[in-house]
Amino acid sequence: MSLTRRQVLGGMAATAVTASTATAQNPAPARPADPFVYCLNTSTIRGQNLPIADEVDLAAKAGYQAIEPWIGELQTYVKNGGDLRDLAKRISDAGLRVPSAIGFAEWIVDDEAKRKQGLENARRDMDMVRTIGGARIAAPPSGATNQNDLSLTRAADRYRELLEIGGRIGVTPMVEVWGFSRSLSRLGECAMVAIEAKHPQACILADVYHLHKGGSGFEGIKLLSAASMHVFHMNDYPNQPGRTEITDAHRVYPGDGVAPLPNLLRELRQTGFRGVLSLELFNRDYWKQDPLAVARTGLDKMRAVVRESLQK
Repeated sequence: MSLTRRQVLGGMAATAVTASTATAQNPAPARPADPFVYCLNTSTIRGQNLPIADEVDLAAKAGYQAIEPWIGELQTYVKNGGDLRDLAKRISDAGLRVPSAIGFAEWIVDDEAKRKQGLENARRDMDMVRTIGGARIAAPPSGATNQNDLSLTRAADRYRELLEIGGRIGVTPMVEVWGFSRSLSRLGECAMVAIEAKHPQACILADVYHLHKGGSGFEGIKLLSAASMHVFHMNDYPNQPGRTEITDAHRVYPGDGVAPLPNLLRELRQTGFRGVLSLELFNRDYWKQDPLAVARTGLDKMRAVVRESLQK
């Protein structure tokens, strides 16, 4: 028996409705959206001695969404005749952003003359970051690393002053945990400085390695909120050497060490953090390898631990 065109179309419509109903009743499992932005901290390929402009191109080619340069690289770029406005365009044209940069101004020290100079250096650094389109800058306890008796209350006042300078420029300094330092080596110390600064832009820059090195561990992350963190430094560390002997050079790719990264990332998400994961490594073996391969491997391994964190 032959079918009319109307019968054929009617049958197709009925089939579509049935399939649609079945799909609605038994939807395919949704793939969780990637909650983070992936960034390359240029320390990861420092040993290859690439100019910052080439690092920008490499980060984009490797698949990153952002780049985190060091102030020293920007200074070298300018010293060699580069215009930071040109670099900003290069970064934008590459489809990247600059969520933060790494600086070492001595804003926290007790010595008044050094602190005054440190704040002036911070102003200069933040102006450079703003010129390339950057949003934030690390504010570690530079100059107070060997000091045991730093007052956290005074540090908070000094951090507020630094924040006010940054507010006028348009760049936010993030008080950074430095696990090897005798000042601000723990997450709780940085949290106190940020809280007691009494400033709406106060925030913390934490790092997997530094949380381990300083003895904070990772449990305290869940006590923070998304408003207190915008960038998180990603890396991993081996079982040996132990915490007191381990150095920056022992950092390895995420997932290649013993840090509880999937659980840490789950707790980060639970705080509401949807910010930037920046790969920051200082591994001398990686510095001997092809920089593009290192950058791509680091990104793949970051994404792998994020995927694992989303499975539970």
